[in-house]
Amino acid sequence: MAVTDHPLVGLGYARPSEPREFIRLRGHDATSSSAVVAEEVPVALVYNGRPYVVVMATPVDLEDLAVGFSVTEGVVAGASDVRGMEVVRASHGIEVQMEVSAADAERLSDRARGLVSRTGCGLCGVETIGDVLRLPAIVANSLFVSPDALWKAASELSRRQTINNETSTVHGAGWATADGELHVVREDVGRHNALDKVLGALARAGRPSNGGFVVVTSRASYEMVQKAAMCGVELLAAISRPTGLAIRFAEAANVTLAALVRGESGNVYCHPHRISPTQLQE
Repeated sequence: MAVTDHPLVGLGYARPSEPREFIRLRGHDATSSSAVVAEEVPVALVYNGRPYVVVMATPVDLEDLAVGFSVTEGVVAGASDVRGMEVVRASHGIEVQMEVSAADAERLSDRARGLVSRTGCGLCGVETIGDVLRLPAIVANSLFVSPDALWKAASELSRRQTINNETSTVHGAGWATADGELHVVREDVGRHNALDKVLGALARAGRPSNGGFVVVTSRASYEMVQKAAMCGVELLAAISRPTGLAIRFAEAANVTLAALVRGESGNVYCHPHRISPTQLQE
């Protein structure tokens, strides 16, 4: 069956959003209307010709997603280890075909391949609890920000979510410098994908991620902390709440974890020393 003939994919699968018609119900009245909805498609990440995982993602910035995933999941050590990459149409979705070293490819053979995840992927290619709860990298202590920088980055991220501002559906992630200026913004239906896209964009540009901080529009889960720490991010700010495991991971990785960052308020759960001036004590 051709891609455009597949009933679950359709003609618009390669665009991040599409207008859709619907019937609006108000009491006993029904009227025709339309709105833009966010798209999600299966994206297969393929290494050296072998499928590794399929994630459900928004079909935009897929090169950033592939590199970010490869680094944060420990497939490769850095962006330069992805030696070639091509985004191609597949039978019912999209493939990102990458070339990595024989050693990196061999390491993947010890992990489950061809996994299909739900939207966003937090447990990609792992088989044991030990794989899931791998100890995060311990980050440095070089970043100091003001509370105003947090408020500024979170507010700006909301304004710069072009897809979400049309659809009210997708997550956003951004990387800001210490003064709160957003330099990279990415969106996706999966919160992990949005973060991977940001970290992948930084890696592909050769820009160190520890020179600023990450802000996300989702809850702060342990995978988000783990991915941030893998790339040396010292501060993760989320607009929603953290999980207990996320806090423990952040404590172990020396990551400052701020959550419920909304307006000019937020909760700092660990390592508040990077937020200056700080009234909190470790």
